[in-house]
Amino acid sequence: MKRSALLPAALLFLSLAQALPLAAAGDGSTGGKISFEKDLMPTLKRRCAACHITGGEPGQMALVPGKAYEFLVNVDSVESNLKRVEPGDPVKSYLVHKLEGTHLDVGGNGVRMPFHQGPLPKGDIDKFRQWIAEGAKNN
Repeated sequence: MKRSALLPAALLFLSLAQALPLAAAGDGSTGGKISFEKDLMPTLKRRCAACHITGGEPGQMALVPGKAYEFLVNVDSVESNLKRVEPGDPVKSYLVHKLEGTHLDVGGNGVRMPFHQGPLPKGDIDKFRQWIAEGAKNN
């Protein structure tokens, strides 16, 4: 290969090498499957469970370990006509709308979640979206 052809080939290789870790990082946007227990439950414990403990609180859901899944998946939202989590469809999942702050657009009420905190980072919301798109498995 001529020396003049090496530079474009090297630049192409470097740009591909930089893009690959993004796809394999498991950030919820591409890459591997999302695990409810390993990838989502830590966020629920850290950012949601302090307010959603028993299911008697506003929103009527417990988001603590051992209860969160049963209170989220295929359960009607009390605020809108959507399911809290509609397996396979993040757009029809009220949880996503509450996290993204679009809940009023789908007939919901209240404020963006988590309450009295900053919004979840986009990467965390993307993990919830991907998990729902993958079927919202209890894994």
